Amino acid sequence: MLYAFGFEQIGVVLSDLYFVDPNPGEGQEGPERGVRLEVRMLDKGTLHGSIYSAQPIAVDRPIWRADLLESVAGPPGSFDRTHHHPAFTGWEPGRRHFVTELSADPIGWVGARLSDLDGLLAEAQIPPGEVDPAEAGRLRAAVPEILEALRRLIDKVRAGELGRPLTDEPLVNARIGWL
Repeated sequence: MLYAFGFEQIGVVLSDLYFVDPNPGEGQEGPERGVRLEVRMLDKGTLHGSIYSAQPIAVDRPIWRADLLESVAGPPGSFDRTHHHPAFTGWEPGRRHFVTELSADPIGWVGARLSDLDGLLAEAQIPPGEVDPAEAGRLRAAVPEILEALRRLIDKVRAGELGRPLTDEPLVNARIGWL
């Protein structure tokens, strides 16, 4: 399932995720499940027809990512693999950053980060002026709605409705989800 929240230049997208890394880091072995949330640049394309035609929308370059993941082998709600990626190089995320406060209160921590778009942009090394400063207020006003969608996705993953493999066969490499 994919949720998308769009403003003028910035968007927030979130989706359930089932992930098996074929070359995991130490302590990251085995399947992971949960929710991925990304802050992305948005781009309105030019119309392909009349003024009534559908508006092309690109969910473009990633800026920041939070992975509210846990190992499938562990108990639901452990958030033992929860981390974030403060910056990207192009489309590639930087290393996983594990933060105690993020695992302890993932929804609250993500809400605080989304409420500080200026801080996210600075940490991601987005040049000043690339994003309209008014985007911070637009995003901040939508944080309660975004967090409600995040809670719903987490609840559906915990219930086994989302964030699961599409087969009963063991997987050695998988990325199931929109993000």
